[in-house]
Amino acid sequence: MPSSRNTIGTVFVGGALTLTLAALAYPSMLGIQDAATNTSRIIANTRYGPLTEADRDFVVKVRSAGLWEYPLGELAMKRGTSAEMKEAGEHLVVGHAGLDDLCRRIAPELNITLPNQATPQQQQFVATVDSKRGTEFDSTAANIMRVTHGQIFPTIAKIRASTQNTMVRHLADLANDTVLDHITVLEKTGLVNYDQVNFQQTTPPKLPKDQLTPPAPQPGAPLVVLAPRPDLHVNTSSPTPAPSPTAG
Repeated sequence: MPSSRNTIGTVFVGGALTLTLAALAYPSMLGIQDAATNTSRIIANTRYGPLTEADRDFVVKVRSAGLWEYPLGELAMKRGTSAEMKEAGEHLVVGHAGLDDLCRRIAPELNITLPNQATPQQQQFVATVDSKRGTEFDSTAANIMRVTHGQIFPTIAKIRASTQNTMVRHLADLANDTVLDHITVLEKTGLVNYDQVNFQQTTPPKLPKDQLTPPAPQPGAPLVVLAPRPDLHVNTSSPTPAPSPTAG
């Protein structure tokens, strides 16, 4: 099975842009529960439209999400105890490979620095799930991922509604479909504790900034690539419909 840890990608060379120096700065706050501090502040003017601080942070958040959910999806495919859990793992792997490909293509065009590691909080999510076995593995994985997908869903909608940058808008469109697909397949496992999930989505823990920010990549380091898996024959850009109600 292809591994995201061992596959190294090529940095795409972008077109000509007019950029402010602020766009080169690595984002300082990218936690799951934290929105950009000033969503309207324009940090660059590009040929794809103005780029705001929130736009830049969104691209990095999507990349960071893939860096932990892709390997967690691989774990679910390997160790899930039900067909539904294994299916959720496949959707996570395929969906985040697609989002990651788009992030890596638009980042150089917008002069956005992408991380090569997820945030410390996100890395702990993987460690927590990896420590479980059997049905406890399934339940822990499904609920952690359902919480995080539920938290990012409103952010995607907000970016899609507000961004004036066509590339960021394209990423938000794909992220919206992909996250909805992931929410759907996670719920199909029958393991989601909705009371717990809703509480955690709306009252996330207050963590220090360094736990919510992906580490800056080493200068000159090639981008880690989340390997595509066309062999899985999964389409995450068209969410699986919920089961139809049974006629009474």
